[in-house]
Formats: sequence, C-alpha cells, structure tokens
Amino acid sequence: MLSKLLPWKYLMQRAAHHYGFIDPVSFLARLRKFSQPSEVAEPIELLRAGVTFHSRGLINTKAIQTNLDWVWPYWVEKQFKPGDPSFVPRAFSFSHVNLTHRDWSAVGLPDMSLYPIVDPRGLVTPLYDGWSLDFWLQSADGQLHVPSRAADFQQQLHTDDRLQVESVFNTGAGSLTAVTELVLNAQDHPELKIQLHGHLPKGGRILVTARPYNPEGIQFIEDISVASPQTLTVNSNTTVSFDHAADQRFLSNYSHGDVASDIQRQQTTEDTHIHCRAGMATAALGFDVPAEQGQRSVAMTIDLSREMNRESRSINFSTTWPDALASAATLQVPDKRLQQLYDTNLKTLTLLSAEDVVPGPYTYKRFWFRDACLMMNALLAVNLPDRVGRALPGFRKQQKRDGYFQSQEGEWDSNGQVLWIFDRYEKLSGKMLDDNLIDAARKAVTWIDKKRVNAPGTRHHGLFPAGFSAEHFGPNDHYYWDDFWAIGGLRGIADLFRRHGLHEDAERADRVRQVFEHDVQQSIDSIETHRSLGGIPASPYRRMDSGAIGSMVADYPLQLTTDNDPAMAATANYLIDHSFYKGAFFQNMIHSGQNIYLTLAVAQTLLRQGDDRHQALLRTVMDAASPTGHWPEAIHPSSGGGCMGDGQHGWAAAEFLMMVRNLFVREEQDRLVIGSGLPREWIESDEDLHFGPTLTPWGNVSVTLEGAGTERRIKVNADWHHSGRMPDIDVAIPGYEAFQYRGGSGPVALKPARQTKESVNEHSDVH
Repeated sequence: MLSKLLPWKYLMQRAAHHYGFIDPVSFLARLRKFSQPSEVAEPIELLRAGVTFHSRGLINTKAIQTNLDWVWPYWVEKQFKPGDPSFVPRAFSFSHVNLTHRDWSAVGLPDMSLYPIVDPRGLVTPLYDGWSLDFWLQSADGQLHVPSRAADFQQQLHTDDRLQVESVFNTGAGSLTAVTELVLNAQDHPELKIQLHGHLPKGGRILVTARPYNPEGIQFIEDISVASPQTLTVNSNTTVSFDHAADQRFLSNYSHGDVASDIQRQQTTEDTHIHCRAGMATAALGFDVPAEQGQRSVAMTIDLSREMNRESRSINFSTTWPDALASAATLQVPDKRLQQLYDTNLKTLTLLSAEDVVPGPYTYKRFWFRDACLMMNALLAVNLPDRVGRALPGFRKQQKRDGYFQSQEGEWDSNGQVLWIFDRYEKLSGKMLDDNLIDAARKAVTWIDKKRVNAPGTRHHGLFPAGFSAEHFGPNDHYYWDDFWAIGGLRGIADLFRRHGLHEDAERADRVRQVFEHDVQQSIDSIETHRSLGGIPASPYRRMDSGAIGSMVADYPLQLTTDNDPAMAATANYLIDHSFYKGAFFQNMIHSGQNIYLTLAVAQTLLRQGDDRHQALLRTVMDAASPTGHWPEAIHPSSGGGCMGDGQHGWAAAEFLMMVRNLFVREEQDRLVIGSGLPREWIESDEDLHFGPTLTPWGNVSVTLEGAGTERRIKVNADWHHSGRMPDIDVAIPGYEAFQYRGGSGPVALKPARQTKESVNEHSDVH
C-alpha cells in the first residue's frame, strides 16, 4: 500500500539527479526495450545468487591484486598473469571472479550430500564454500615449491570401489602425491581423509597449509590454533588431525603477510594461536623429510559430522559404491578413455543424486527442475531408477497452489519437464506414481493451459509469456524451448493418465497439447524465411543465432519431430556452421564458452539423422574432459578451463551417459534402434562390445556385439515389461546389413554390407 501512495519513481529520479547518478528509471526503461515485455524482468533467485557471487568478487578485488606476493589458488595464478592465455584484464571489472579455471572434482559417498572438492592443482576445500588446505614442498636449500605455480602436475580420479582424487606435484627437488577421499570412520561418521607422500632425495619438508580461499575466491579464516603438534583447528570449529606430530609450525595474519614468506625465511613460531581481524589468517605445519630417507608420508583426517548435520539428510550413510552401482548399466568398449569417462560420470551422477538431484557439488549445489529432470532421465537410462523414484516426491514442495513447479520465477519450462519425467519414470521403471504426484500433474496441466498468452494476431499467440527461459538464450522472450517442453510434457502425462485409467484427464491433456502444437506451428510458419533460414530460431522475434539451440529440444530429447525433420536438420547445420568453435557448440549468450551438454544435444540429433558427424562431436567432448574426467558447465576457449557454472557439472555428465547409451540402444516412438552410433573402429577392433542393462519404455535391454570380422554376432537380452510384448527392434550396425531383430533367437550373425563406390565416397566425405 505504501508503495502506491509514495511517488517512488519521482523520488529516485530526484535523488539520482542531485548526486550525479544516472537516472535509474529511464535506464531500466531503456534496458527493457532489448527484450519482450515480461512479468518477471529478472528472477529474484538469480539476482540473489549474483549478489552473493559478486560480493565475494569485490572481496577478491580488495584482497588479491595488492597482494600478488601471496600464494594464490591456480585460477588466480593463471588469470592474473599477463602472459598467460587465461589472463583477464581488470581495469573496468568491479569484481574479480574465477572466469578461466572453474574446474574441480568432488569426493564423496553415494548417499551422502557432502561434497569436499579438489581443484586442478590439488587444493582441497573440505567444507561447503569453506577455506582450503594446500600442500607444498620445501627443498633442502630452502626453496619453496607450490602446486598452483607448477608446470608439472598430474591428477587422476580413482573410481574402482572408492572415489579418490590423486594429485601428483613434480619439482626439480622431488615430488608430492596427495590422495583425497571421503570415508566413514568406525562410528560411521564421515571423515575427509588425505594421504600425502613426499619424495625429496636430498631432504626438505612437506608443508600442510591452511588457506583463506577456495576455487571461487576469498573465504575467511579468522582464527587458527595449534593446540598440539598433531592438530590444526580453523575458525574454532574444524580440526585437522595428523597421524604424526609436526616438526615446525608457522602462523601469520593479514597485516604480517602470507605465511609463505615466513616459511621461505625459516621463521617458525612458538605461538599456538593466530587471530586475524581481516579474516586472512594463514598457517602451515612442517613435516621434515630426512635426507637419509628421502621420503615421508603424512596422513590427516577431518571429521565432517558437523557438516553432515548441517547439509545432509542422507538416505543411508553406510551404502558403499559397489552396492550403489550394483544394478547400473555396464559398458565394455576398446576405447579406454571413453570407458574411463563413462565410469567416472556414472559416479558423478550418483554422487549428485544423494538427496535432491543437484547439478553440481559447489556453485550449483541447489535445485532446478530443468537440470534435475535431465539428470533423472540419464539415471533411468543407466538403470538406477530408485534414485529417481525417491527424489520425485520432493517435487511437490516446490509446486505453487496454481500448479506451477517453480525453480525460479520467469522460467516457464519446468512444468513440461516435470510432466515429461513423471511419464519417463513410469514407462522406464515399470513403477506407478502415487496419488499425490498424480494430483500434482493435474494441477500442472491446468497451469500450462492458463499460462498460454491470448494475443490473436501476434506471433506469440498461444505461446508462453516472455520469460528468462533457460537463462542462456538471451533477453526475455517467447522462447520455443519453453513451449516444446510443455508439449512434450503434455504428451507424456496423457499417456500416464491413461495407464492409471484417468481417461478424462488424458483427453484434457491431449486437447491442450493439440491446441498448443497448432499455435506453435503457426508461430514458426509466420517467421520470414530470411530470418529462419529453414530452421527454428530461439523465438518468433529472433533471427537465427546460437540461441536456436533451445529449439533443438523438439528433436532431442522430446522427439516431437521425426528423425529426418528438415527444420531440425537446418537448425543443426546452422549451429554447426555458425555457433561452433574448435569442434564444440559455443554459446554466445551468457555462458560465452564451449558448452558440453549442448554439444552433445546436437550430436544426438545428428545420430538420429544417421549423420556420422556425431562421432566427431563426441570425440571433441572427450578431449575437453578434465584429467579427472569431468566437465564444467562451459569451457574457456583459450585456457581450456571452466568459465561458467560448476566445475563438475551434472547435466554434462548426464548427457555424456545418454550419448554412450544411445550409441548402443536408441529409442524411437515405436521401436528400438540397436548399434546405429557405434564407431567403426570399435566394430573393427575384434573385441566384444557391451552395454546394459538400460531401461527403455518396453523393458530392460542389454546389447552385446560378439565375435570378430565376418563372424560378428549381435545379441539383445531383454526383460520386457509385458510378457510377449516387445517393440520392433532395428539392428543398424555400421558396416553391416540392417535387419529387424526377433526375440528369442539368441546371437544373430551380422552380414557385411555390400559397399558401392558411391557409399565409399560418401563415407569418406563425412570424415
């Protein structure tokens, strides 16, 4: 009421004029002219996240650039170095944030939402958004060696029965290996365990240092105490316990400088406590490496019970990795790198679905329907339906009274995604949703119907309102991405209603979908040819640009189009010709980097069209993976590091798993297609190939390619949902004659395809 009585706009304009600021009212009015009128200009959730992000960036601005003699994390050492490809000028940047190396790997347990992270140079952040531990070497001559400045550094992820990050730091004086993992102790409490092994042939010391930052920037340490030579306590509440007593200790605060300076000057201290009012306390414990031995091991643990109680509602603390993945689809291929990436990202997806399905262990440790639904689709494909089933009931807590499934305001894709995954879950798992979720689905259909715009004579009549959509298509607009998701969700939920005997609900969903489809098609048809170029732009008011990637969702994963749809082919080809860089899709809007999951979405369309270029895109994605087998949300085109989002992105992991699955088993509306994406080098390797079991709408399927050369045989094992009811199964192995597989026939011999001169030339043109 007060906002209506007071002339706020007038007061703001007068104040701005008086103090010499730009008029905020006219500025915002101008800004909004670049987008379609929308009920939500900016989602409050994004604004809140942005303020938090750049608040740290402002602290970084104050703390870093005037203290470049400190030892900083890898991204700072690279981003602030003028001769480095990662360099970012700072003159007009009001906040300094990590834009070049947003890469890290989480360690954890399958049903516990605790995610300590390790950066590309072994910096360990034990607590969510907390301070870090770094591990240095000092040689016998006093020279200090730090990983963030090292040229020789290796890192790998061990994914056997555990999840460990191994970091190896090599110097001219020796090497340091750090192995980090999350374990359960004897009391079933989570502990972060770090094992160091230093090799210094001429002697020296290993240094364990407490650092007031993490891969995003400054994170305050106000107090550090060393109550005993075997413990180091940070901020009075987190203790690092060592298996041996330290030989030296070094403590410093901001006014004194980085503890690294004391180490280089061999200036130890007898003090056991340091306080820093700026929150920039640093400390190091030294462990001598005698020259006569040349090596030493140091182990440390951090009890994370306090963090668990704050962050986690864990399902079952004692679940082991072998238990969690016992039913998961297994892969056998001769490509060892792809095999490693599959195993790694299977664990990533499992790790990030401990409770709510979240798209990242750090920056994106928050819930969005979009990411969750696409990650759930991959979980179903790799035969982990229970992780989906236990997460779906939580969707209701974010559904509004009007039926809107809201992750954040101004995004209209979520209802379609939720309805789509409801149907996918039932079809693939064979399990039925409860009445509460069915009721939620009814409300969601009502919301979709009411949300559509009634604006006859416009290009957006019948579409969703202008909104912020998936955040990376550009200014607010009537994005087809939102509409296609709604249509796909309505189609799926109508099938679900019919399975439950709710025929009136099914007919209603079908009616809404049919009208929606008609209006969307009319909108697309209204776009001038010189603007659409035969494809589908991001919205009826946009020309073709990188935002058109959103319209590709009609093909994958929704399959609203046929597998040879000309508009989808034209859109894919436009994007490849105009929006790819170094073989990967480059998103110009917001992300401004190479995007892995969108590259794979284009690859899925190419696969569906029988276009061999999908293999080149898959290879580019594999080459872009970090040494630990992960991808950030977007990749810096020069540094190769993350430039957007979380450093270990769940949506990227999900799409990689979906791509691998679809090479072997691809769904179409009325059939399964077997082996159409298999690379020829795998087929010609004479090694057995295998994937499965994977869930499909008809049942569980495993595919095995046996034998060698002209003796190759295909075997499809299946457990159909309904006895005797199997889909058509088209076997389309490259290099062999296509045929329809009949159930119960066992392994079937493949017949080499007769190659004509034209087919050989065509194949060579593709490559």
